[in-house]
Amino acid sequence: QVQLVESGGGLVQAGGSLRLSCAASGSIFSINDMGWYRQAAEKQRELVATISSGGYTNYADSVKGRFTISRDNAKRTMSLQMNSLKPDDTAVYYCNANLLHSTSWTYRDYWGQGTQVTVSS
Repeated sequence: QVQLVESGGGLVQAGGSLRLSCAASGSIFSINDMGWYRQAAEKQRELVATISSGGYTNYADSVKGRFTISRDNAKRTMSLQMNSLKPDDTAVYYCNANLLHSTSWTYRDYWGQGTQVTVSS
């Protein structure tokens, strides 16, 4: 079994900062890409940022220059530092990991349960 557990969401005023964390555990042999996605009310889930196992990063245009994604391969953790937050950033943020399961020996995507981020104006 594989688990992705997010933490760090909450309520913040516009212009403020939050840091999200994601920890992967369970039957994992290796982790490829990891990423953060978000889903606002009545909208589709969208990519926020991704990071490869080698540290290559990719960001949505809407968060470039404000958000920073990072990971610790040894600890199997990933973080998202969010600065200069805007009300439009309000959403449930989900952790995603593409990984090789250590018993089934298959690659697939796994998702965390989500953490709410609310930015007040």
